[in-house]
Amino acid sequence: MFFRKDLEELEETLLSPHATRSKNSRGRERFEEPCDVRTAFQRDRDRIVHSKSFRRLKHKTQVFIAPEGDHYRTRLTHTIEVSQVARTAARALRLNEDLTEAIALGHDLGHTPFGHAGEETLNELFPGGFKHNEQSLRVVDYLEGNGGLNLTWEVRDGILHHTGPGIPATPEGQLVRICDRMAYINHDIDDALRGGIIRPGQLPPEETAYLGATGSERLNTMIRDLINNSWGKQQIAVSKELAAVMESLRKFLYDNVYIGSTAKLEERKTKIIIKMLYNYWTEKPQELPPEVREQSFKYGLERSICDYIAGMTDQYIITVFRELFVPQPWKS
Repeated sequence: MFFRKDLEELEETLLSPHATRSKNSRGRERFEEPCDVRTAFQRDRDRIVHSKSFRRLKHKTQVFIAPEGDHYRTRLTHTIEVSQVARTAARALRLNEDLTEAIALGHDLGHTPFGHAGEETLNELFPGGFKHNEQSLRVVDYLEGNGGLNLTWEVRDGILHHTGPGIPATPEGQLVRICDRMAYINHDIDDALRGGIIRPGQLPPEETAYLGATGSERLNTMIRDLINNSWGKQQIAVSKELAAVMESLRKFLYDNVYIGSTAKLEERKTKIIIKMLYNYWTEKPQELPPEVREQSFKYGLERSICDYIAGMTDQYIITVFRELFVPQPWKS
C-alpha cells in the first residue's frame, strides 16, 4: 500500500507552482515514519479532528455566551465554516487543500471559554500574557495527546500566524488567515441579526451594495475576489477595495455587536468567574485536579492554571465555579 506516494505524485501534477507539497514539508519536531496511506498534512488533519480540544470547541463561545437558540455559532461551527471557505478557495487556486484544512481546523484550539472576554481576562492575569493563537500552538505542541500532536512545521506555522502581526510562511496559511476573517464577519452579522442585536437597515449601505444583501451573497463576493486577486500569485490577498470593505464591516461589528451591545451584558460576570478561579488556584494549588498539578511541576503553576482555564468549555467553567463558590443545598 503506497497510496501516499500516489497522492504526492498527484500534487506535483495538479497543484499550482506556488502550492506547498506535502513531500517537501519541513517535517515534525520528533521523527515519525511516514504513513503509507495518508500524506503528512492529511495525517495532521486527522490528529486535530480526533483531539479532545477540537471536541470541546462545540461548547465554547463564538459571540453569544451560552446561547439558548440552537442556530447561533459556537467556536466549533466557526471553525468548520472557516475550513469550508478556505478549502473552496484553495481548490480554485490549486493550493494544497489538505494543508489548508489542517490549519483551519486547528487555528482556534487554544481559544478560551467565553470567547474574547476570556482571552482578555487571561491576558490580564497571566504574567506571560495570553493570545489564543499562541495557545492553539501550545495545545498541539504540548497539551494534547502524549506530549503534543507532533504536527508538521507548516501546519504549526499556519496555526500560530492565523492572527497577529506575523504572516504565515505558506500560501495555504495566508489563505486561512483571510478566510477566518471572512467567515466571522459574515456569520457574526448573521447571528447579530438573528438575535435582534442589529437590524438589516443598520448595515453600512455602501458595503452592503458592494458585497450583496444576504450573507450568502456577501460571502460569495468575498471568495470570488480572493480567488481572482490571488490567482497565479505566491502572495494570497484580497483586493484593496474588498480589504477596505471588510475593515469597515469589522469596525461596524465592534461598534454595534462586540462592545456594549446586549449580547455582551454578561461578559462582566464571565471575567469575574475567570479571575476568581485563577486567583483561587494560585493560592490553593492543592485544589487543582491531579493532572494539572502534575503539569505544574513541568510548566510552572500559573502557566498550568492558565492552560487549564483556557481548555474549559463555557458550561464546565460555570459548573466548577458553582462548586467552589456557590453554597450547595444541605442534604440530610
